[in-house]
Amino acid sequence: MASLKSLLPARFRKDMTVIPVVRLSGAIMAGGNQFRQNLNLATAAPLLARAFADKQAPAVAIMINSPGGSPVQSRLIYKRIRDLAEEKDKKVLMFVEDVAASGGYMIACAGDEIIADPSSVVGSIGVISAGFGFTGLIDKIGVERRVYTAGENKSLLDPFKPENPEDIAYLKELQLDIHKVFIDLVKDSRGARLKDDPDMFTGRFWTGQRGKELGLVDDLGDLRATLRARYGDKVKMRLIAPQRGLFGRKVPGVATGFAANALAGVAEAGLNAIDERALWSRYGL
Repeated sequence: MASLKSLLPARFRKDMTVIPVVRLSGAIMAGGNQFRQNLNLATAAPLLARAFADKQAPAVAIMINSPGGSPVQSRLIYKRIRDLAEEKDKKVLMFVEDVAASGGYMIACAGDEIIADPSSVVGSIGVISAGFGFTGLIDKIGVERRVYTAGENKSLLDPFKPENPEDIAYLKELQLDIHKVFIDLVKDSRGARLKDDPDMFTGRFWTGQRGKELGLVDDLGDLRATLRARYGDKVKMRLIAPQRGLFGRKVPGVATGFAANALAGVAEAGLNAIDERALWSRYGL
């Protein structure tokens, strides 16, 4: 009887707990294509839906490894996780790998508990906008730039014009609004666990060890050891992997006109890679 029982899939065996595991990794950006997938609601939603659909699982484990990115996509992923957790009545255990910073930490806050490696990077609760100024460049290379607008503010923050104090002040207002949304989300999700620290919401980031002291993290550890400690040595971790197409690429949706879109897709992937590299480099990774 014991040998026949061992042949049953884990989800049908009463002596074994199966925990679905979702990995959310990368910079958080809208869009993406067949050459490069970004972390956003469109790519995360199918994985989350499959994980929370497991009726027998008492919890869903999510591994987050992200330096941040789009605040909108970050919050959409956060909300989808919380909505599914309430709808399916499941606990969410969030595991931080290398980094959960900025938008990555916003997503981590969707966990009922956040478990991090002592050397992980967490925090960076702030908003940043970055770019380049090319004032005088087009004059040096002999290019005449022509911009026509209907609406006096349509060319705000033009990189080919000198910085305008009014434009900068307006951008700061937008950043402060977004920052407040981020702060409120962290306070609502972490509650009394947060310690009173003057640098908490300044954009500073910390190790997982220090994050635990500040209340940004609940515990230190890793996925396997934590799940075994909570659900026993026979716990089984079921990785929810993205579906793949004919040639093994992850499939976010249906692609059309492959030949016509190939070069554009490669170019977009290259630009996204540059943006993502800049995000990771802020944390020494």
